[in-house]
Amino acid sequence: MAVMELTEKVRTTVRVPKPLYDEAQKFVNKNATPAATINEFFIAAICAYVKLVKRKQVDAAFAGMAEDTDFQKEARLIGEKFSQ
Repeated sequence: MAVMELTEKVRTTVRVPKPLYDEAQKFVNKNATPAATINEFFIAAICAYVKLVKRKQVDAAFAGMAEDTDFQKEARLIGEKFSQ
């Protein structure tokens, strides 16, 4: 499975609501996911969520640029220079 390859692993315990666990286990059992085990499924899910959170942080930073009038002026000037 091409999830994030980690050199060091940490053993931890999490409490998962039973309906959520059962649904995840069904995906694994039916081979409906690249994860071969429930552990791989959880790792893939955590990786996807971390990626989503990071993306939202980047989007929030770019959203701030949209409100920045100095940045907007500079972007317009650069755009005008390159349009010629």
